[in-house]
Amino acid sequence: MALSLKTKNEISQLLIEAVENKLKEYKPETAYAPFHHRLLGKDRYAMFSFIQSMNTTFGMSIWEQVAVILSRGANYKADRQYKLLGEIDNDTDAFIRDTHHKLREGKITVNKEKEIEQIRKRIKKGKANEDPDSIVDLFINIKGVENYFDITSVKSNIKEFVALKLKLLRWTALRLSQDNNATVFTRLAIAYNPYYPEPYERWTLKGLYDLARGEILVGEEFWNFVAGDDIYKDLLDVFQEAGEKLRPKIDKRFTKFRKV
Repeated sequence: MALSLKTKNEISQLLIEAVENKLKEYKPETAYAPFHHRLLGKDRYAMFSFIQSMNTTFGMSIWEQVAVILSRGANYKADRQYKLLGEIDNDTDAFIRDTHHKLREGKITVNKEKEIEQIRKRIKKGKANEDPDSIVDLFINIKGVENYFDITSVKSNIKEFVALKLKLLRWTALRLSQDNNATVFTRLAIAYNPYYPEPYERWTLKGLYDLARGEILVGEEFWNFVAGDDIYKDLLDVFQEAGEKLRPKIDKRFTKFRKV
């Protein structure tokens, strides 16, 4: 099923405003880089710096906002920068850290559903406190299933993936400390696969994540999931159309650097 016109327009407006605002604010990070300027041209070097800045913006907010628009378009409850409150008792915290350690060592086989149920059995009712891991990038309730996402970098390293697994286990415990009957699933999302058409295998070696049950969703898999339908091609088309509208403004902004 195709994206609705309303959803397309919301995403397009978000993208156009984000780029236009960045263009207005943009100043090259390096005022004087004589070797780069002479080799590449000041306009190309400025464009490179601008793209790096846009990549940061995508990672910090754009992916989250697009996911929320898609999810709400599917009539799911969705929020970004969601505050997950709760309290993890010492016994459950010790269990989580032991499970995390054993997964890292390959002493146990990853099983997301089993991990959730083991935490559910141990966790004690706690206060609705803020926790160092309280902020969730993306929350989506899909037919009663509470999905909590960390949207991570497309090229996170192994240490980052190890730390994120611990965060996902803790999110499960925080939520269940408030409602032991909640249907919870904590996940990682990666906006696109930079190795396409090869599979994304950066994290599989450690056996930390339950790939079969969708603990990590990459690219098309993620966007179709949050939208509840096969919308990936439509989404790419929205980005393409927004880019075509922006191109004259982008070209004009960076042409002036040739004269500097």
